[in-house]
Amino acid sequence: MTRKMGVMDSRHSLYAPRYWPWWCAVGILWLHTRLPIHWQLATGRVLGRALYRLLPHRRRIAAINLRLCFPELEPAEQVRLLREHFEGLGLMVVETTIGWWVDDRRLKGIGKVEGLENLNRALAKGRGVLLLTAHFTALEMGGRVLAMAVDHPFHGVQRPHENPVLQYCIDRGRARRFGRMYSRDDIRGILKGLKGGHALWYAPDQAYTGPRSIQAPFFGIPAASNPATARIAKVSGAPVVPFFTLREPGGRYRLRLLPALEDFPGGDLEADTARINKVIEDQVRLAPAQYYWVHRRFKRRDETDPYLQLQSL
Repeated sequence: MTRKMGVMDSRHSLYAPRYWPWWCAVGILWLHTRLPIHWQLATGRVLGRALYRLLPHRRRIAAINLRLCFPELEPAEQVRLLREHFEGLGLMVVETTIGWWVDDRRLKGIGKVEGLENLNRALAKGRGVLLLTAHFTALEMGGRVLAMAVDHPFHGVQRPHENPVLQYCIDRGRARRFGRMYSRDDIRGILKGLKGGHALWYAPDQAYTGPRSIQAPFFGIPAASNPATARIAKVSGAPVVPFFTLREPGGRYRLRLLPALEDFPGGDLEADTARINKVIEDQVRLAPAQYYWVHRRFKRRDETDPYLQLQSL
């Protein structure tokens, strides 16, 4: 009875008055998915231009990241990338709702998958597969297109959202398209899923300052990095298949499944973590504006933190 009451209390809390504005926003976004896809994407670009002006704090974080990672670019080119990136953020919002609520029939032909044989070859080993990806703005759409292309559901790893309404939508939206979603801290569940032969959608590229963090280069800059990819691969024996989604002109998406990493892990955790960062960096360089630059990727806990100036703004 206690457990049932706990579930009921949790569900009822989603409808508390403080969450009504969020439910209104969710309803508007759902209605928006009834529009033709190209109209939705056009709205996303407009939203991104608005976010550029409405989110000055995030704009400054992205500007710092672009300066650090692309010092060879002229300031005007960095600004161009910054503006393009924010358009991508607006598209990301729209693409996420498309991924959750638009049926497969309307998305037919929207994406092209390259290298599916690399995933199938890795799955044939029977140890599951770590689908190594990164936080590109088209991430959610990439997962949806891949789900349409494969014959078996793949699982995923996610960080729980602090807003319960958004988490509810994330869980419901992804559950329709994918298999089980694990919390990033649920290592036991992740290993169990791999042992069951599943592909696991996994993005370890955001700043990680936990006790096992490793400072590994990303664009030549030390970045607090999560070594879990090598640890999980070692324990499970699962091959690591890099998987990235690029947004192309005309509202189309190109998914690239690269060959499984050879001789990985290699036994040196720092070298393995640096290798993962390099794989991601190489893909970011193909479409710099599409990476998630509004995240403080290079944050540190001392005076060398490049974002300290933001505290005084």
